[in-house]
Amino acid sequence: MTPQAPAPTSASSSVARLARRERWKPGELVFWLAVGSAYFVFPQNLVLATQVLVAGLFALSLDLILGYAGIVTLGHAAFFGVGAYTAGLIAKHGWGEPFSGLLCAAVVSAFVGWITSFLVLRGGDLARLMTTLGIASLLYEIANRATVVTGGVDGLQGVEMAKVLGIFPFDLYGRTGFVYTFAVVLLLFAAARAWIGSPYGLSLRTIRENPVRARAIGVPLQRRLVTAYVVAAAIAGVAGALLTQTTQFVGLDVLSFQRSADLLIMLIVGGTATLYGGFVGAALFIVVQDRLASVDPVYWLFWLGVLLIATTLFLRRGVVGSLMAWRDARRAAAARP
Repeated sequence: MTPQAPAPTSASSSVARLARRERWKPGELVFWLAVGSAYFVFPQNLVLATQVLVAGLFALSLDLILGYAGIVTLGHAAFFGVGAYTAGLIAKHGWGEPFSGLLCAAVVSAFVGWITSFLVLRGGDLARLMTTLGIASLLYEIANRATVVTGGVDGLQGVEMAKVLGIFPFDLYGRTGFVYTFAVVLLLFAAARAWIGSPYGLSLRTIRENPVRARAIGVPLQRRLVTAYVVAAAIAGVAGALLTQTTQFVGLDVLSFQRSADLLIMLIVGGTATLYGGFVGAALFIVVQDRLASVDPVYWLFWLGVLLIATTLFLRRGVVGSLMAWRDARRAAAARP
C-alpha cells in the first residue's frame, strides 16, 4: 500500500488560509484599474478625480485608527493640515521637489501624531473625541494667527512645485497631478493593506474587539495604539501634502473641523474597517456634493442630508461593508448542505 501523506497541521493550514486571504483578489485589481482608467475616460475632470484620490487616502488613514484600532477622533484634519502646510512652506521657500516634500510632510505629521498620542490615548472614547477636537482647534488658531508664516485666512500663496521626476510639470488640466497622486495613493494603500493583514494588524483588531483579552495574552496595548496613531497621522500628512502640491495653494480650511466632519461622513458612507470604504465614500461624497451644488446651489446641503440619512438607514455598515456582508451571507448559504 502507498503510504498516506500526513495531514497538514492546524498551524500550517492557518498560515495557508492567511496567505490566501492576503492575496490580491480580482475585484481589487479591477477596482484600481477602473480608478486609473479615469485618466482616459474623464480627461476633463482629472482635477476632481485627483481630489477624490486625496480624500480617499485621507479617509484610509482614519480607517486605520477608527475602523481597525477603535480610536475615535474628531480632529484628524490636524495631521492633514500639518502635512499640507509642511509641503507648502518647503515649496514656497525654494524646495519644490514633490517626493521629498511628501516625505517631509509624513515625518512632521508623524511627529505631531506621536506627541499628541500621549494625550489622546489616555482616556476613553468621549475624552478622545474632545481631546482630538481641541488639538485640531488649537492648530487651526495657530495657523490663523501666524499670518507671516501661513498667510492666515488668505492662505499660503507662492507655492511653486518642480517637475515630477524632473520631467513632468504640473499642468492646469490635472494630468500630471492625477497620475502622480494615483501612484502615491496606490503605493500607500498597498503598504497599509499589507500592514493590516500582518500579525500586527490582527493585534489591532483584537484590541478593538476585546482589550482585556488582548492584554491578557500579552499584547502591548499602548505601544500598538501609539504606533497605529502615528502611522495614520503620517498617511494623513501625505494626503494633505498631495493636495498642496496638486493645487499649489494651502487654505486655512485644511485644519478646519468641517474637513474632519466630512472625512468621518465619507468613511461611514463607504464603510469602516474595509480599507476600500474610504475611497468609495470619498468618491460618492465629493461627486454627489459637486452635482448637488450645481443643481441646487442654495439648498444642496438639504439633499445631501437626505442622502446621508438614507445611507445610514439602509446601509448600516456602509456601501463596501454592506456588500461584503452580503457576499459572506451568500457564501455561507451556499456552504450549507
